[in-house]
Amino acid sequence: MRQQPARMPFYVATRGSTTIYVLGTLHVGDPADYPAGQPFRAPILAALAASPTLALELSPDELLVSQDDVSKYGVCKHDCLPGLLPEPLWHKLALRLRGNPAALDAIKKMRPWLASLVVETYDSLSAGLQTEYGTEAQLQNVYLKTRGKIVGLETLAQQMRAFTGLSAAQQREMLAQDLVQTPAQNVEDVRTLHRLWRVGDADAIAAWQAAKSEKLARDPRVSNSIDNRIVYERNRRFVARMLQLAAPNKPLFVAIGALHLGGPKGVLQLLRQHGFVVEAS
Repeated sequence: MRQQPARMPFYVATRGSTTIYVLGTLHVGDPADYPAGQPFRAPILAALAASPTLALELSPDELLVSQDDVSKYGVCKHDCLPGLLPEPLWHKLALRLRGNPAALDAIKKMRPWLASLVVETYDSLSAGLQTEYGTEAQLQNVYLKTRGKIVGLETLAQQMRAFTGLSAAQQREMLAQDLVQTPAQNVEDVRTLHRLWRVGDADAIAAWQAAKSEKLARDPRVSNSIDNRIVYERNRRFVARMLQLAAPNKPLFVAIGALHLGGPKGVLQLLRQHGFVVEAS
């Protein structure tokens, strides 16, 4: 029996003769998600072949230098994190990383928003998922063979501002949410998201994420303001850029994080508000 690729959230949005293909990505994955002979389902491969432009969150060139910017904006010259957090939260984080002294040393120099992203990355790796099997990397492998052009839906500066513009309270809330549960519970959440992504229903993913947000929020008002900044404002920016790039009879293939697609403020709903008919494919 030949191994089947993951289903993945994949949608076709049409308005007259304008077509936008929308694929929900996961930034980490498992080799089994992308079988060597056929890394994506036939409709996804056909859409890639038909699209002269592939749009990712960031262009490949900006992705290459993104780590430099993350370091520039997210890392301090001294051990700043303990002083930026309430003492109980810092102790909780130090306890979480006690088995990994090198990681603890590194995280001391990070601003809370970056520390939060790093904790989430550790959880993904603990779940057995790997960044080289993230959807974007796999898509580019396939797409570069068609010689289409790859563009970004936002600039690196815009993406960075989504995080660097978070207030101290928002950053603390972000990190606190990562530490509410045990590492094992966080790993289970990563596996659940991976499973939902494999099944490929964007609204089910959005509903799961909303319930998780509600459960983990320490301060619901602050938590909602973070979602607004990191998810919903960017959704609106993504769609504005998609509408600029889309043209009649020139399909656009868009690949963005699966958490951006579903729900009332998701990219699919925003496209519907702009007169597109959106269907799962």
